[in-house]
Amino acid sequence: QVQLVESGGGSVQAGGSLRLSCAADGYAYSRSRYCMGWFRQAPGKEREGVASVTSDGRTTYADSLKDRFSTGIDNAKNRLYLQMNSLEPEDTAVYYCAADLPFYDGSGCGLREYYYKFWGQGTQVTVSS
Repeated sequence: QVQLVESGGGSVQAGGSLRLSCAADGYAYSRSRYCMGWFRQAPGKEREGVASVTSDGRTTYADSLKDRFSTGIDNAKNRLYLQMNSLEPEDTAVYYCAADLPFYDGSGCGLREYYYKFWGQGTQVTVSS
């Protein structure tokens, strides 16, 4: 079992930025094979995929978010991050980190929940107008 812990959520005004982080307890991203993803769930809506990244450097983004959001691994801090810029009230949601690691087999990774074995508890992001 891999425990994922998100951090960095909070409240921000429209146009602002936030950087979310996700730690995989007991695992070093630099020594793992992984498929890591970010999802979000807004009130009254289904959870949706935001972004994903693999240990071989492939990234995927939701089309509507790719110009404002970016993801990757900060190896110095051993954290997955989601950089969110130009935030809009519609970005208000609980954001989840998800993982297939440390032995991701490279078969597939992306914005569908079935790619992932482990999930974090989520962190709230609230964007006010």
